[in-house]
Amino acid sequence: MHIEGFKVFCDLCDTGSFSRAAEASGITQSAVSQQIRSVEKLFGVPLIDRSNNHFTLTPEGHVYLEACRDILNRYESLGTLFRVARGELSGKLRIASVISIALHDLPPILKQFRKTHPGVEVTVDYRKADEIYDAVEDGRADLGLVAYPKARLGLRAITCWQERLVLVMPPGHSLAGKKPLPLSHLEGERFVSLTPDIPTRQYLDKTLRKAGVKVHHVAELENIETVKAAVEAEQAVSIIPATSVHQEVKQGTLIMRGIDADRMWRPMGAITRRPIPDKPSLLEFLSLLTPRAKALIPSV
Repeated sequence: MHIEGFKVFCDLCDTGSFSRAAEASGITQSAVSQQIRSVEKLFGVPLIDRSNNHFTLTPEGHVYLEACRDILNRYESLGTLFRVARGELSGKLRIASVISIALHDLPPILKQFRKTHPGVEVTVDYRKADEIYDAVEDGRADLGLVAYPKARLGLRAITCWQERLVLVMPPGHSLAGKKPLPLSHLEGERFVSLTPDIPTRQYLDKTLRKAGVKVHHVAELENIETVKAAVEAEQAVSIIPATSVHQEVKQGTLIMRGIDADRMWRPMGAITRRPIPDKPSLLEFLSLLTPRAKALIPSV
């Protein structure tokens, strides 16, 4: 097995296409298939489910994919690690972030990074998720911070932490309480949502649909800050990350309540180019993101 083989498998999984994976690596589709079969033969496990027409990984395939990504990440960052070891941290670090991360999760990380590495000029660009992927891809940003990070051809997604999703409402609302609330209790409720193109909204729509719950959307907004304001103005409810509403709960302008449902978590993470650019400040900043996972998961 060689480094290039790990990259080919990641490209295949990111695109779901043998032809695109072959094109990205400058080899034939047949060579892609041969590489995968050689790994399957070596370990005696199937990596791809060939029982249907859709590209699907087996459980072993998912394990191998994560191992490939980890190996590539370590290999591609060696040059950067050497520079970090020599203390060569300077220049500019350009971050593109969704507003919720930029306002609630990023400030303490930025403060720590700037204090430790004053020679690096860090800029933060507030953008929507789809714009962030484009900015990282075309080089306008070194790092993107998004919810529900997804890998794309040429881009790597790194899940760094998870945020608990909670129900929020104004004081005195009929759904106010301390115990986690079943999703079924939201049937017909006045609901403030994010716009349909935002990943968090897409996940919540899917979750509510699966639970057979229909809410009454009274507003659709582009970021969580405006959602909170609309919940107060409309005397409605919404589902947002707990980390984004702590100040309002402390001030008594909103009430937060847990939700009795599976997977009410929002994965948060970073988007970088693949391979990761040989930029010491980028790798150093990434190293600060993952240790914060436990601290950013509040109890409800």
